[in-house]
Amino acid sequence: MTAPDDGAPASDQQLRDAMVRKLIALDAARSPHVVAAFRKVPRHLATPDDDMAAVYQAENAAITKKDADGVAISSVSAARIQAMQIEQAGIRPGMRVLEIGSGGVNAAYLAEIVGPEGLVVTVDIDPDVTARAEKFLAETGYDRQAIVVTADGEYGMAEHAPYDRVIVTVQAADIPSAWTGQLVDGGRVVVPLRMRGMTRTVALVRHGDRLVSDSVELCGFVPMQGVGENRVRLVLLHDTKGEEVGLRLDGHPEPHADGLRAALRSTRVDAWSGVTLAGDESSEHLDLWLTTALDNLPLLAATPAARERGLVASASPLGVPTLVDADSFAYRTVRRTDNPDRFELGAIGHGSHGQKVAERLVEEIRVWDGEHRHNRAQVEVYPASTPDGQLPEGRVVDRPHTRVLITWP
Repeated sequence: MTAPDDGAPASDQQLRDAMVRKLIALDAARSPHVVAAFRKVPRHLATPDDDMAAVYQAENAAITKKDADGVAISSVSAARIQAMQIEQAGIRPGMRVLEIGSGGVNAAYLAEIVGPEGLVVTVDIDPDVTARAEKFLAETGYDRQAIVVTADGEYGMAEHAPYDRVIVTVQAADIPSAWTGQLVDGGRVVVPLRMRGMTRTVALVRHGDRLVSDSVELCGFVPMQGVGENRVRLVLLHDTKGEEVGLRLDGHPEPHADGLRAALRSTRVDAWSGVTLAGDESSEHLDLWLTTALDNLPLLAATPAARERGLVASASPLGVPTLVDADSFAYRTVRRTDNPDRFELGAIGHGSHGQKVAERLVEEIRVWDGEHRHNRAQVEVYPASTPDGQLPEGRVVDRPHTRVLITWP
């Protein structure tokens, strides 16, 4: 955001207006209710960042607390993500909304939209987080219709149920029965749901004891704490400080770690699909297809330094889909084409069966391109007691409370 013509720093309102224009351009804010809320709420009052211009960047997420290991456990999510989730939820005036994971800013947006006839209940397990949320909501006047509760969000908040909407602002591996049970039939739960390592913010509509998605979007959130905590496990394949390479496991089979460490040091091989992506085209739907189609597909995480050293060809903070077969593995990658705006998808393999594994990964890239490229996955959530015979065909992710099903048209 540039300063006004007179050279004075931009005001918070000018910064909010610029942020909203960006959110509209990104198609994150679409409805008049959402646009008005993001134009009004002074989010800078809830962040530790002194750089107000940074606070109002659409993609800026402010970390507000870390655990003893330096892992972020509380944040003010980026405005784009907040707007996207609120649009997914379809919040309207007069609604009752339960927010799991507090911080204050999102609750203020929700309170602004639901208005004096509605109610927002925001729950967080961390008293530091709820104290900060209470302070912010009181300062901004939204405490009149937003209630802050310090409790484990796993159990929802039955005292104020039922809710028209449940919005979860922390990464969750499961959907507790309390969230569904406290939601009206036909209501929506919007949740950053982790499925086999991949997190998507999913809008799910309640149909009795079943939830069915009508929107699936890429996102990133801090993990849930408390009873429902279920973190991804990292198995290091290269542990030199600053150059780490590892596999993120989320219910995947236990890997042959020593064999894979040796494979990483072996000569790489590659296979190419002939399938291309535009330079600004996301691979998020391809990756969700790959985890639907392939059994042992954890995510390869690597630091930029590991890539610079040539240990891996791709490094992503979200992880790269990686097919594992005993002591061999292959991960998705891209290379430039003669067209400067097109990149060819392929796979790089390591280990004694690296070529075969790379070609298997490429085969599914071609299937996606031929059969699913213009489709979107559907996510359905069933109670954990649902027998196999009552589930449609698809990829099932079993969790303590639910059976999550990923299908494609």
